[in-house]
Amino acid sequence: MSDKVAHLRFPTPAPCGRTPLTASGLSKAYGSQEVFTDVSLAIDRGSRVVILGLNGAGKTTLLRMLAGVESPDTGEVVPGHGLKLGYYAQEHDTLDLDVSVVENLRHAAPDLTDTQVRSVLGSFLFSGDDADKPTRVLSGGEKTRLALATLVVSAANVLLLDEPTNNLDPASRAEILGALRSYEGAVVMVTHDDGAVEALTPERVLLLPDGDEDLWNDGYAELVSLA
Repeated sequence: MSDKVAHLRFPTPAPCGRTPLTASGLSKAYGSQEVFTDVSLAIDRGSRVVILGLNGAGKTTLLRMLAGVESPDTGEVVPGHGLKLGYYAQEHDTLDLDVSVVENLRHAAPDLTDTQVRSVLGSFLFSGDDADKPTRVLSGGEKTRLALATLVVSAANVLLLDEPTNNLDPASRAEILGALRSYEGAVVMVTHDDGAVEALTPERVLLLPDGDEDLWNDGYAELVSLA
């Protein structure tokens, strides 16, 4: 299995302005339960940010807001010049379950030829008939690989990644982390995986629920697996 995993690379990100994504004054509550209040974040071109916080601190909620999937109660998310967003959702809700594996990839990159689409899918271990399977029958690990494949072809310049290495076999995980390491765009990541943080080499950390930002230092590394 591991022999078949091709060397993945994210394509060169689409050009964008200096700050492709800005969020200011974001708050979210569910009923009387406040998740976080007044969180602001500016994502500069090529910057790398890890979001840390205990379970329930709103990490996934914040990524969903940045992706435009969920609305904040207060504040706003403002796309900068040329923003092209790639969002990896932990629950794979970016995939269309009603179409085939191949169709999901075509939606993400309509300019690719059929040969190119099948070649990318092959590198994510979907070869031959597997590529024509309906997406809804895939296992959790297969959905993870497909969702990541759609990101790889998207030329996004800001990736929002929510636990991208969950469910991956060791060979696929190593490939994704290698691709992340050499990716030139900006990344905002939520993860419990020390190896993913190491591959990302983050510059900054955002701590939830307080929304405090700090420069990354190794003292934060021990919070990753606790988060």
